[in-house]
Amino acid sequence: MRILVYGAGVLGSYLAHVLVRGGNEVTVLARGKRAVQLKTNGLVIRHYFQRRTTVDEVNVIQELTADDLYDLIFVVMKYNDFPSVLSILAENRSSNIVLVGNNADALGMQNEIQEKSKAKKNVIFGFQISAGIREESGRMICIRGGGQMILGSLDGEITIKPILESAFKKVKYTLAYHEDIDAWLKSHIVTIVALNSVSYLYDGDLKKATKDKKLFNQAISAMDEGFQLLEKLNYTITPASQVNLVRKHRRITYMGLIIVHNLPFMKLIDGSFSEIAALFDSFKKLKKHINIATPYWDEMEKRTMSKFVSR
Repeated sequence: MRILVYGAGVLGSYLAHVLVRGGNEVTVLARGKRAVQLKTNGLVIRHYFQRRTTVDEVNVIQELTADDLYDLIFVVMKYNDFPSVLSILAENRSSNIVLVGNNADALGMQNEIQEKSKAKKNVIFGFQISAGIREESGRMICIRGGGQMILGSLDGEITIKPILESAFKKVKYTLAYHEDIDAWLKSHIVTIVALNSVSYLYDGDLKKATKDKKLFNQAISAMDEGFQLLEKLNYTITPASQVNLVRKHRRITYMGLIIVHNLPFMKLIDGSFSEIAALFDSFKKLKKHINIATPYWDEMEKRTMSKFVSR
């Protein structure tokens, strides 16, 4: 199967690795230094928990033209980078597109692709459960358990499910389908925005951050407010356990976050605050549709954005 992975960062690199090991003909779209690294050294990944390093050969392109044809295109990038590629995807003649990553505007992106395309596209959304960091050499350090992606369609049934399952048939990688992927993505955003803000305020020094009890409690309160906002807009928080922990087991949530943020591998998880800033903005737009007070969320946004703008 001919598959394009559009984006060669930490997540896209691991996805490309899995697809190569699954016997697919994999092409990776990368630019600049990253493209040179892939062509010269191959796709190099250190699997942190598995304690092994893999090297895979992949085809490398630096742009997607209208006539390039793939059975599947996985677009793996940060939320604030998606808008720059939507027109390119619409103009390309491939039909099956999976947008992978944080997404607060799934419907808007799907509509833009469909409106600009001459033919109908099958657009679905996914989130890969993995993380990591890129070293200067181009080697990726991948933090994961077993490979997994949450997938869903805004139109109900995923018509390309057989194609997806065929692509991953020969590898240990789980495809989990969710009937309301938009709600899943928005629920996930609440948590990562709050916790990434904590990390950002301490310049990624998580051990130092965990000593700030007031800030972590503020983050928990901000998560609760984010969930309340989504509930007021008739989104179902998923998984529901998030709300239960934040509202009914606050002490357990606090202690759990402190323990997790002190784990050694947490320092190897790369984050981009430009993406978090864009996600803050997306929630600001949602708030315009409902009258709800979110003082903890607003204060966290004010502190982090003030620091972001001043840099």
